[in-house]
Amino acid sequence: MSQQTSLLPDDELPDPVALALGAAQRGSDGHHDELLGRLSVAGAPKGALSPLWQRFFTANGADGWQDLGARSQRLQRRVQDDGATYNVFDDGGQTARAWPLELLPMLVDAREWSVIERGVQQRARLLNAVLSDVYGERTLLDKGLLPPSLVLGHPQYLRPMHGVKPAGGVHLHVAAFDLARGPDGGWWVVGQRTQAPSGLGYLLENRLIVAQQFPEAFRDLRIQRVASAFQSLMQGLMRLSPAGERSRVVLLTPGPHNETYFEQVFLARYLGLTLVEGGDLTVRANRVFLKTLHGLEPVHVILRRVDDDYLDPLELRADSALGVPGLLQALRAGTVVMANAPGAGWLESPGLAAFWPAVSRALIGQELSLPATTSWWCGEEAVWRAHQGRLDDYVVAPTFPGSETTTSFAPSVVGSLRPVERAALRGRIETDPAAHTLQARVRPSEMPVWSDGQLQPRPAVMRVFALADGLGGWRVLPGGLTRVASRRDAAHDPWLSMQRGSASADTWVLTDGAVDTTSLLPKPLSADDLQGWHRSVTSRAAENLFWLGRYTERAENTVRLARVTLESLTGSMLTGASPEVLQVLDHLARRHGLVGAGVPSPEQSLRVFERSLVHALGDARGASSVAWNLSALKANAQALRERLSQEHWKLIHEVGDHFQHHLQAALKASAAEPLSDVLGVLGRAATHLAAITGAQTDRMTRDDGWRLMSVGRQIERLDFLSHALATGFEHGLQRKDDGFALLLALFDSTITYRAQFQARREVPPLLHLLVHDTDNPRSLAWVARTMHDRFLKLARHQPEWAKALAANLPRPEAWSLADLSTPDDSGEHGLLLQHLHDCSSQALQLSEGLGRQLFSHVGPVDRLVWQ
Repeated sequence: MSQQTSLLPDDELPDPVALALGAAQRGSDGHHDELLGRLSVAGAPKGALSPLWQRFFTANGADGWQDLGARSQRLQRRVQDDGATYNVFDDGGQTARAWPLELLPMLVDAREWSVIERGVQQRARLLNAVLSDVYGERTLLDKGLLPPSLVLGHPQYLRPMHGVKPAGGVHLHVAAFDLARGPDGGWWVVGQRTQAPSGLGYLLENRLIVAQQFPEAFRDLRIQRVASAFQSLMQGLMRLSPAGERSRVVLLTPGPHNETYFEQVFLARYLGLTLVEGGDLTVRANRVFLKTLHGLEPVHVILRRVDDDYLDPLELRADSALGVPGLLQALRAGTVVMANAPGAGWLESPGLAAFWPAVSRALIGQELSLPATTSWWCGEEAVWRAHQGRLDDYVVAPTFPGSETTTSFAPSVVGSLRPVERAALRGRIETDPAAHTLQARVRPSEMPVWSDGQLQPRPAVMRVFALADGLGGWRVLPGGLTRVASRRDAAHDPWLSMQRGSASADTWVLTDGAVDTTSLLPKPLSADDLQGWHRSVTSRAAENLFWLGRYTERAENTVRLARVTLESLTGSMLTGASPEVLQVLDHLARRHGLVGAGVPSPEQSLRVFERSLVHALGDARGASSVAWNLSALKANAQALRERLSQEHWKLIHEVGDHFQHHLQAALKASAAEPLSDVLGVLGRAATHLAAITGAQTDRMTRDDGWRLMSVGRQIERLDFLSHALATGFEHGLQRKDDGFALLLALFDSTITYRAQFQARREVPPLLHLLVHDTDNPRSLAWVARTMHDRFLKLARHQPEWAKALAANLPRPEAWSLADLSTPDDSGEHGLLLQHLHDCSSQALQLSEGLGRQLFSHVGPVDRLVWQ
């Protein structure tokens, strides 16, 4: 309910149902209007709201109606705060956009839902039986009930799966059906997803957000909960697993660049699963193992979102980097349960739709209770000849959608094409008729969408999920992911694709009985359960955490170096910097990618050097520019979404975008003299990065993954600082006032030095602070000791390997300050320089050793942790 309270008595408040009816736009002629509960007919009076929507608006009250605009804004803020995104692919590459969610839900009453539930259960049972037959006895093919050319010729029919019998005979664990309400008010199947159906995670996100906007209606309408359906799925997987309730279940993702990566992270968190990529898993002796920091741990169940072709490069696509070599052999051996089993992708072909009624009668002895839209496969010559004259009446869809080895294209509404496009389409069908399927035009019902103070009708398609219970039965999740057109005319996109700009809506199913209060909260843990408890860190997550630490530090270093360099150049223009300072700045800027190799040095042309540096800051193509480091930081964080808090992720997500935006604005606003504005942009980036560092230091659990991130950070800091100090002493900066100040600035220790040693310009106090002082987090001693201690704790389970590697780590606190501060006969600090160069090489050696031992798992002895 809105926090704003009406001052009018209850009997004088406006009727929310009347307000809704007054704000409702007329539906499109020939479409079922969900808000009114009837077919829209041009010229007919508007009538009244359906009983379902009357109950909804009555439950929210007049205040709730007046608050719809504010609730819509709160909903969008929640989507942004959750970081809910959907990756859109176009000619320009991948673009992450906020998950499009409408405020109002799709409402389905209990009577209608019972019809949908029975029909979906029946179709799920049928499809599972079809897979068992086609990969087994093949009676359907032998009797001609399914065309062999349409099945065996489908690129997603997997010959390596023939004869494979998954545990319990369950090929499908999750099946999704896209339903549309037709003009007659009944529900029709317009598509099905059987390979790796998406949407469960977004369904949960939608429910959590939308239900909070309408708590009164959610309660008063008795909306059924969804947790028990997910529980049934997990229990079913455990029943079929060789390890039973002690099974390790993982969710296999294609990775952060997948269009639905957010929902995969969200679903893994909700179900308590380990999110893994193909590189996280390995097959040894026909068993699947998870690579972790502590060795290889068995995996028993894989809930996958990787498409069939990419699952196993040994038997399927040899160029796949998303799968696991040997995975199909482990499946044959029965040591792992996969949901869904490979080989179900061909069921998604629209060319099969016309054959399902006969197949149902032959295989399960039943007529299909839920009808499907009429389809005709053009691969049958008689079909194409009979319908080619009425091509304008149909949608032409690909028979093999999404296939890279056959003709694939977006569905086309032929009647909306120009004559030249229509002729070209006809020619393509004539050339390859089997690749094309004709489908009857769908007129999906229109649900209300709140927009600009009105209830606008928009076409909607509802995706419903059937979940196997492991006992041969199916549970239909009481709800769904409803896709809503971005505008009323959906002819351009008949199936309302999210990739083409459609939005989503929560789906509320009413119940006449008790509301299920099942929770997925796990059972309480006892003290015995917590003995030896630890959080497993996958090798991929470990490596990403390692590089998250390195890129965070690297970004801070390059931002600080850029600021110090530009400030020094500005001072040089006014008072003249020493040649030694300019040489050091030139050397460091080139080493850290702030300027290109062909840029003249500041001694040759101060202006050209400065401008080149400024314009290179935002070049994300430069292998170590500020923009590139910020982009790499974001990419690493994207791969770790399941481990980062929303605030931490938001900081990392924003820093690169804000930097680019403000930098471009600064360059445009003051193209002639942008330096002061650019310094401001760098200052904001430094503040942003400090907040990210704070989140990593103070907001993350200090498990082995965090320790590895910290080690990565210290490796980067030790390399940068030791090299900067060595370069400074090689050029004699310790003997120059501006050089002395530059060294302190590079170590971010200017204020600390002044507080302790005032205006002294002496080498011993400088080296004490920058090398020896273990209270200074920027000193080499503090960095090296922190790196050493966290590495030993990280590798405490592998003492021999850790001891050997730790023996070669630098110990700056053991260096004699007197010896470091005393120049040799040539006036140089040779011992200091030798130690500093060793620091850089030893830090990099630690990085290489960590990679070999913890990330690759290619050592001579495999470490199997839990059998």
